[in-house]
Amino acid sequence: MAKKSVFQLLSIMLVLSLVLSACGGNNNNASPSASGSQPAGTESASPSDANKEVKLTIGYATGDPAGKKAISDTIAAFTAANPNIKIVDTSEGTSSSYLDWLKTKDAVGEFPDIVEMRDTKVFADAGKIAELPAGLTELFSTLPEVDGKKYNAPITLNAPQGIIYSKKAYADAGVAELPKTYDEFLAIQEKLKASGVTPIVVGGKDIFHMGFWLNKFLIDQVYAADPDWNSKRTAKTVSFTDANVVAAMTDYKELFTKYVDKGWLSTADNQTASILVSGKAAQLFSGPWMFTQIKEADPSFEFGYYALPDRQGKVSVIGLPSPAGWSLSTDAAKDADKVEAFNAFIRFFFAPEQYSKFLEVSNGIPSTKEPVSYKATEQMQTVLDIMADPGITKSLAINNWWGENQIPPQFRNWYYKLMQDLVVKNGDVAEFMKKADEEYDVEVKANQQ
Repeated sequence: MAKKSVFQLLSIMLVLSLVLSACGGNNNNASPSASGSQPAGTESASPSDANKEVKLTIGYATGDPAGKKAISDTIAAFTAANPNIKIVDTSEGTSSSYLDWLKTKDAVGEFPDIVEMRDTKVFADAGKIAELPAGLTELFSTLPEVDGKKYNAPITLNAPQGIIYSKKAYADAGVAELPKTYDEFLAIQEKLKASGVTPIVVGGKDIFHMGFWLNKFLIDQVYAADPDWNSKRTAKTVSFTDANVVAAMTDYKELFTKYVDKGWLSTADNQTASILVSGKAAQLFSGPWMFTQIKEADPSFEFGYYALPDRQGKVSVIGLPSPAGWSLSTDAAKDADKVEAFNAFIRFFFAPEQYSKFLEVSNGIPSTKEPVSYKATEQMQTVLDIMADPGITKSLAINNWWGENQIPPQFRNWYYKLMQDLVVKNGDVAEFMKKADEEYDVEVKANQQ
């Protein structure tokens, strides 16, 4: 593993800052500094009475085992450094979406004090989360706003998804070069099939996993050219039945019909790594958070990673920032001791010494203003190079756009399930896109009431 240079990380953050400056929300305050061997800010941000015990609950998505471990390790390190602050982890594995889990916790009066927030506008509009304390905004180069307010300390920046492939499977199938176009990628799938291996594993049992491939095609054929497509759809000036969307979903259906493992609908996301390393499938389309899982499943497994180009050879990936990250609940914000404890936790989490450990375990893209050095694997270095490349278009998944481009919060899961049915029922793409239009309009109208 190669040690990342400060110059490389500064380049990454500069590129991301330039991208974000076009979107607004840039923050140019001074960055934090370390104090002694303890991570920056933990001493000064502790509750006013150092001996007073403070308890905070925390909730975050647990679908990614590597990310879950990285967070739980950070919580353990923080409580060891701050014995008077007790953080109760309320996170749990669930078959429902993270949004639904949070809504359930809220309904039973158990909304976490510290919460990983992904649907910021939903919970901001509901009055469930408070603005990020002003003293914390200095930690980050850019903070996207929702209705002019900053609610999130971004855990990492959005990471690109790409093809994670078995080097052995590629070699056995006679694949000597990585594809330069999507059609070349399809040709590789035919070679893999001919060699007797299933080309692609998909964890379709977990609805969020469906978004990986769906958004790949949507970004290539819709969002890369028109980042404001969602707002236009809300205004009914574009449609899911338009040629570009139909083409995107046609490519998706063809891929799943011809090259995806037949058991994809009953395969969980956390099973995909073991299926890949076992040789039952040659490729997985996912993000860098999977690298740790793959290494843990088989440390000797040799794999590569690349961003998948479109038919013209253009590369577009998820990589823009969105309003997501650690947030403080409004109830906790009413308690001065909890606010100070939250400040302490956030400063500890993002202090370079601690944050570098988190990023290395989770294979994350740093979000802090201050550059963070950590050991990057061969595959992670490719990810970082992609993020730093201004020639690669950075975009977002359908549900991660914000402001005027925010979609109705329930539409994502509904749409992903519709697209599962498209494949399972061998549906007509144009007809299914009519259903998408109808549902989208119903949800927009419901949200306006």
